[in-house]
Amino acid sequence: MIEAKNTQRAIVRIGYDGRVHKIFQGPNAQERFDNECRVLIYLENRKCSFVPRLLSANRATLEMVTSNCGARVERLGDDKIKSIFAELQEYGVRHDDAFLRNITYRASDGRFCVIDFEFSTILSEQPNDGSGSIAPAETTDPYNKNPIAVRWSAMTHSGSFRSNNEDRFLAMLIDQRGVRYLGKDGQSNTRDADMLFAVADGMGGERSGELAGKIAIDNITKILPRAYLMNDQHLVESAPQILQGLFAAIHKELVTLGQWDPMCTNMGATLTLAWLHRSTVMFAHIGDTRLYHFRMQSDSRTPSQSKLTMSQLTEDHTYVGWLRRTGKLNEREARFHPRKNVLSKALGASNQFAEPQCGTFELKQNEKLVLCTDGITDGLWDRAVSDLVLEPESSMLDLTPAQRLVLTAVAESGKDNATAIVIEA
Repeated sequence: MIEAKNTQRAIVRIGYDGRVHKIFQGPNAQERFDNECRVLIYLENRKCSFVPRLLSANRATLEMVTSNCGARVERLGDDKIKSIFAELQEYGVRHDDAFLRNITYRASDGRFCVIDFEFSTILSEQPNDGSGSIAPAETTDPYNKNPIAVRWSAMTHSGSFRSNNEDRFLAMLIDQRGVRYLGKDGQSNTRDADMLFAVADGMGGERSGELAGKIAIDNITKILPRAYLMNDQHLVESAPQILQGLFAAIHKELVTLGQWDPMCTNMGATLTLAWLHRSTVMFAHIGDTRLYHFRMQSDSRTPSQSKLTMSQLTEDHTYVGWLRRTGKLNEREARFHPRKNVLSKALGASNQFAEPQCGTFELKQNEKLVLCTDGITDGLWDRAVSDLVLEPESSMLDLTPAQRLVLTAVAESGKDNATAIVIEA
C-alpha cells in the first residue's frame, strides 16, 4: 500500500486495489472514528454520490476502508468550494472542516467529491425540498429496519464411541464494541447487533480434526466483525464475497498447516454458518453439515391456517448428496449408501478449491433454523428432526430444542460427534 497521509490525527494508505485505508489516532480518535462511520452510512442511505462509500470498519483497531474518490485538488475558487459544501448540506450533513483540503476530483465522471467526515454534523432537519415545508431527516441509524427477537439453544456431544470431539459450534454477537460470545442458550434482539451461529466438523484423525474445527471457528471471529458497520444494502449485496473470502482464508490456513506439519496432513473441516442482520439471514456452507429452515406456509386445505414446514437449504457436498438432489436416491437409500460420508467439497483436506454455497433469505416471526453436523443426521431422519423441534414428546419438554436433537441422535446412533444449534424467531 502507498502511504498518502500520516498526521497526528490519522494515517491514510491507498491499497493496490484503489481502496482507502484510514487509521484514526491521536486525541478523541474513537469519537472521530464513530462520527465518520455514522456520517458515511447516513450519506449512502441518502444516495449521496460524491462522498466515499464505507466498505468496512474495525472499531477495535480504529481502521476504516472506503472507496476512492479521486485525487486531491490543489486549486479551486472560493465560490466553487462553498457551492460544493452547500450541495452536501442538501443531503442533511454539514462539513465542519469545509476547506479545499477535503475536496477531491474524480476523473472517472468529472466530479468534485468531499472526503474526511470526522468533523461533520448530521443536521436535524433536511433543507427545504421546494414544496414549501421542511422535511424531517431520515433516522441516522440504518440498522433499525425489521429487527427480530431471537432465542437459541446449542449442544455438542462426542457420541457413544469416540473419546474426542472434533465438532465445534459458535454463537456470537457483533456490535460496535466488537465481538461477544454467547452461551449455549439465551435470547437477544437483532435491533442493535448482528448475531452469528456456526457449526464445524473437523476431520483428519488424531488431534488434527479438533484443530481443524477450531481454526474454522477462530477465523470467523477475526474476519466477519469487520463488516458490521456496512449499511444494510451494501452488507447484503457484499455478503457472498465476504463469506467466500472467509472460507478461502480458512481453507488456505488448513492447507498450509497440512503441508508443513506431518501431524496435520489431510486435515480439513466442514462448516455451515448463519449470519443474522436484522431479519436477513446470510448463510454459507461447505461439506455435509446442514442448515434447515422451518418456514411458515399456508395449508392448501385450510388457507386461513399456516404451519411450519422444514426444508434443507444447504446441499450435502457428497456424491450421494448429489444423487439425492437429482432424484436418483430417496432418503432411505441415501442414508444407507456405502459412500454417504465421502465428501466432494471441504475446507482443507488437500482440496484445491473451496467454493462455498451462499444464500440470503428473510427470517420471519415464529420461523426457526437448525444448524447441525452429520452426527445428527446419521442418527435422525428428517421427519424426526422436525418432530423434535416442533412437537417433542412430553418427557422431553424440559430439554432445549438443541438438547433434544443431540441426545436423541446419540441414543439412536452415537457413532459420530453430534452438534446442533436451534434458532427461533
